[in-house]
Amino acid sequence: MAQVSCEWTEQVLRLRLEGRIDSSNAPAAEKEITEYAAAHPHTSVEIDMEKLEYISSAGLRVILRIRKNDPDLKILNASPEVYEILEMTGFTEMMPVEKAYRRFSVEGCEILGEGSNGIVYRYDPDTVVKVYRNADALPEIRRERELARKALILGIPTAIPYDVVRVGEGYGSVFELLNAKSFSKLIAAEPEKLNFYVEQFVDLLKKIHSTEVSPADMTDMKAVALDWAAFLQEYLPEEQGKKLTELIRSVPERHTMIHGDYHTNNVEVQDGEVLLIDMDTLSFGHPVFELASMYLGFVGFGEMNRESAERFMKLPYETMCRIWRKSLALYLGTEEETRIGEVEKKAMVIGYARLMRRTIRRMGLDSREGRETAEKCRAHLASLLEEVDSLEF
Repeated sequence: MAQVSCEWTEQVLRLRLEGRIDSSNAPAAEKEITEYAAAHPHTSVEIDMEKLEYISSAGLRVILRIRKNDPDLKILNASPEVYEILEMTGFTEMMPVEKAYRRFSVEGCEILGEGSNGIVYRYDPDTVVKVYRNADALPEIRRERELARKALILGIPTAIPYDVVRVGEGYGSVFELLNAKSFSKLIAAEPEKLNFYVEQFVDLLKKIHSTEVSPADMTDMKAVALDWAAFLQEYLPEEQGKKLTELIRSVPERHTMIHGDYHTNNVEVQDGEVLLIDMDTLSFGHPVFELASMYLGFVGFGEMNRESAERFMKLPYETMCRIWRKSLALYLGTEEETRIGEVEKKAMVIGYARLMRRTIRRMGLDSREGRETAEKCRAHLASLLEEVDSLEF
């Protein structure tokens, strides 16, 4: 037995189908839909099939006749069984058809990592779910999946999401990470093996930075950083703002990969293989932009709020600082403190510019925390811009 319910809001006619539609009830369902549509002027039609169990050829012909009058017809929440019928009969090529998403609850799940775009949860021993902050995140999910696919093809070991789910009112990407553990968790459990894990961490970083990419596939981090500098012109003394912009503009062009959020929560070990996750920030450019992000993750954020940084990274702040310095030394291939310090200052310029801009945009300068963080960044930049004359290394 089929049930049809109709809604009309803001010129959109929404039809909800339940049960089964076949030759025995298709004429009655069509009559009800036609009468409702005639009584409610509309610009588009959506058919919600979340509760539809089956549709026969007679029901499909009803949809085609609806589409004849409303060419922009869209089908939503088709179950896997109904979606298979629509795909097999060519409906998915004729009109937009969205498959229904499984529903997940992450209540009580362990948080593995958290970024500006979402939170990563351990759903069960086999599964990790990244829940996006944006309630309409499907375009972001498609982009991250495509970026992960491109990285894997280029030889970067990563986990590609295999499913999309609904989590509350938002969306999540599902990854299979069987008993995988982040480097943060491994270092916390085995602090005596810190050097070993940092070596693996840096080996993967070097592989990422030696991988050539097509500029058409990813974001240019230099362009992004120039936008940060442009935003800060209003908040920095004129000479400092100009120098910051010129330093970034003078960074050599590079078409090599950058992860964009490289820290020990985003590097996992699964069955002895090191994997990179959280690929939505994948981009290209000079390594100084990556090092800036790493500096913030391991040092800068903790300087502003140590408790929050330790909670996020799941490591003591002193350990985070050690990871940063050891990583930088290994990356540069030197133990010379002067050299390490020089490159660190270059990364700090970009890092504090990024953090200052982010703080003003997110917190504003009306809150005490916002003012204090922005002022600390401004003080760091004032000192750094007197010393640093190039971001190249």
